[in-house]
Amino acid sequence: MSANALIKLDEVSKHDELIQLVSFMLADEEYGVEVLKVREIIRMPNITKMPNTPDYVVGIINLRGKVIPIVSMRRRFTLAESENSIQTRIIIMDVVGGMTGFIVDGVSEVIRIRSSEIQPPPSMVLSGGIGQEFITGVFNHAERLLIIMDIDRMFSDDERESLGGI
Repeated sequence: MSANALIKLDEVSKHDELIQLVSFMLADEEYGVEVLKVREIIRMPNITKMPNTPDYVVGIINLRGKVIPIVSMRRRFTLAESENSIQTRIIIMDVVGGMTGFIVDGVSEVIRIRSSEIQPPPSMVLSGGIGQEFITGVFNHAERLLIIMDIDRMFSDDERESLGGI
């Protein structure tokens, strides 16, 4: 009987694991991505423009000998453009085996939450349009909603291929 209780307790703890997210700001909204996806966070360097790339690809940078494509999160989400500020950062993330930089308005903090605290996104959001499947959940953080993203699901296979070819 106690063995069954241990198994049930074990199952509960698996479904309530501790998750660490890097939170960032984009157009006055807060988003979060899994901390293990983030390689580093850098200030805005000079970005070299690339011809014949998707609109959301701003260009490329050289980071310690590696060429990394840079994506504007505002353009990717079809948000209004804004001037870069002193808070603007590039988050270098591992996206399906390759490094990609994402321009965000600012990086907030690393948040530790339990997976049980994450609520699923409303079905209306998921059916709202193409590309919404990368939103995996919502978390109530300090009286604000944090939108949790799976960065690997942000791009289609074709988009990943084109980013890898830059």
